[in-house]
Amino acid sequence: MHLVYPAVLSSLLFCVGVYGVLARRNAILVLMSVELMLAAVSLNLVAFDVWLRDEIHSGQVFTLFLIALAAAEIGVGLAIVLLVYRERGTSAVDRLRALADREGNEPDGNEPDRDGPAPGPGGAASRETTTT
Repeated sequence: MHLVYPAVLSSLLFCVGVYGVLARRNAILVLMSVELMLAAVSLNLVAFDVWLRDEIHSGQVFTLFLIALAAAEIGVGLAIVLLVYRERGTSAVDRLRALADREGNEPDGNEPDRDGPAPGPGGAASRETTTT
């Protein structure tokens, strides 16, 4: 078997996967593109295993581990995407800023404090006034 054909197919699949990761905004399509990249790597491993005629078939063993890893990755990834969609109402990657903050506002120091202005040099005691 010629190594060129599976190598070209694998590189094309990998390039399509990279394009999908970089160009798509939907998180599910990004996960599908990552799976396409993993399939390209699996094809490459099996092709080199057949070409080298390895007796212990390490390329096929690595491919089996990669398939198991891909199945776990897609399960966890889809669970996270569905949870984010349920909480935020969108699965667009560019709309999600921080997963930890439920309101979507990250405190970066540039936003005003919600409790009002910061107390002066005297602290909270300087705001208290006494009337006689």
